[in-house]
Amino acid sequence: MKQVTGLIGGAGVGLALGGPLGALVGGLAGYAIDRLLAPAPRPAAFSIALIALCAKMAKADGVVVPVEVAAFRQVFDIPPEDLAGVARVFDLARQDTAGFESYAKQIGALFADEPETREDLLDALFHVAKADHALHPDELIFLQKVGALLGFEGTAYDRIEARHVRRPGDPYAVLDLPPDATDAQIKARWRILVGEHHPDRLLSRGLPPVAIKLANDRVAAVNAAYARIQALRTAG
Repeated sequence: MKQVTGLIGGAGVGLALGGPLGALVGGLAGYAIDRLLAPAPRPAAFSIALIALCAKMAKADGVVVPVEVAAFRQVFDIPPEDLAGVARVFDLARQDTAGFESYAKQIGALFADEPETREDLLDALFHVAKADHALHPDELIFLQKVGALLGFEGTAYDRIEARHVRRPGDPYAVLDLPPDATDAQIKARWRILVGEHHPDRLLSRGLPPVAIKLANDRVAAVNAAYARIQALRTAG
């Protein structure tokens, strides 16, 4: 029988976290999720918050479709032995009387000094939401509300959304620059963002593998935006 080593830290993590996220961890008796619950509160909080918010968002458009569940599993790269534990967290979060606001507020407070980590969380939610190649209006409302609770409003939120939703001016929004920015400004901003979102920086923050995967996606989006701007300016 497999030892539930993930829950050696799990019980302690739940107590350390407290609040609604800690309550979810406390409901994992008998389940092992070794890859998600690192023996420290902060990495575990990121994973649990992401599962919980995905569970709440999956109901935002009124139905949970198989492709959304598949996207959720893809983001986490869940090994077979951990599926039952993750499913347990997902179900607990869906049934929890606590609203998504309480989860978002808790994770926002925990990572108050780490905007990159809060951005990782919002990116992951977008990935799951767009898995069926369509963003339902209620999902966008959900994402905007979560973004605000995580500290991303106005242009700060628009910059993140632009990586996932194609709208006029998107490449400039991704780089958080106005369309009249000079070539030198665009190149400098591109270099800064690639450096800020490099996966090695996330490794140094001790985040779980899911965050590293999202960092790669984010760098790809920044590179794509930079290439698109270059193409537009060359054509123009």
